[in-house]
Amino acid sequence: MSTVTHTSDQRRPGAAPPAGPVADRRARASGGIGGRIFNGFSHLFLVVWAVMVIYPLLWVVMSALKTDSEVIREPLSLLPSSLQWDNFARAWSAGIDSFFLNTLLVLVFSVTLTMLLGSMAAYALARYEFRGNRLIYWMFLSGLTLPIYLAAVPLFKGVYNMNVVFPLLGPNKHLTLILVYVAWSLSFTVFFMHSFFRTLPDSIAEAAMVDGASHTRTFFSVMLPMAKPGLISIGIFNVLGQWNQWYLPTLLMQSVAGEPKHQVIAQGLIELSVNQGYKSDWSGLFAGVTMAMLPVLIVYIVFQRQVQSGLTAGVSK
Repeated sequence: MSTVTHTSDQRRPGAAPPAGPVADRRARASGGIGGRIFNGFSHLFLVVWAVMVIYPLLWVVMSALKTDSEVIREPLSLLPSSLQWDNFARAWSAGIDSFFLNTLLVLVFSVTLTMLLGSMAAYALARYEFRGNRLIYWMFLSGLTLPIYLAAVPLFKGVYNMNVVFPLLGPNKHLTLILVYVAWSLSFTVFFMHSFFRTLPDSIAEAAMVDGASHTRTFFSVMLPMAKPGLISIGIFNVLGQWNQWYLPTLLMQSVAGEPKHQVIAQGLIELSVNQGYKSDWSGLFAGVTMAMLPVLIVYIVFQRQVQSGLTAGVSK
């Protein structure tokens, strides 16, 4: 009797078909076809994207090794007839050396101060509850919504007025650009590190406090080393952003008549393109672009695993 009832239940209209080897093969076949189509499109997209990214980089580097006639006659080719290494020496002597030194001088101090101040502010906002905590945090985040172009006029006037009170500040001064870079980069640094510090366990900080460590000692000796992946990630972003910054140096690093120029690499490439264009020294121009591009590219390639681990650390913890 039970067998007959079971059979009639299977034949009821709307009842689910019985699972079996045939149904499993059909499901795998339908899923396999859709999966193969999706994988095909995704791989095709990745190949196209890789070509779009890699080809311009190779084109710039290989053009820096061509002669001027090859750059004009065969602009899209990647294979020079002979490697012209003297193009780099010519571009270096055309001013790239001073642009590099000025950029390194600014970035060493600006990135260091940005990381230090941003980490301290993010740690205090993430780990301590006090009146006005959220207000200060949202004020930092509001800096991400303000385009730098809207602050150009007051920033320009403020820099010139500061020169009257503080001689080390003012137009064409490295210290001015360092402070502006720090203020410009703090918003994203605080936002990123705030999220990272909130993922760190409270028990470790509490154990350090029980052992007699002060708040400062706990931050520098315990919590900051634990935030190393996040520090590396945001440090790379700050280096890339400040290295490629053009608008702020153009606005602030304007030499007065008779003063030496303190241009950074982004400004220098614009001036180099104008000067080398008048000379028709296109290979020297590509050599200068290559020398400006390779340092940040090498830094990112070397630290790419740390950047990825820092970006995913907040999700995995």
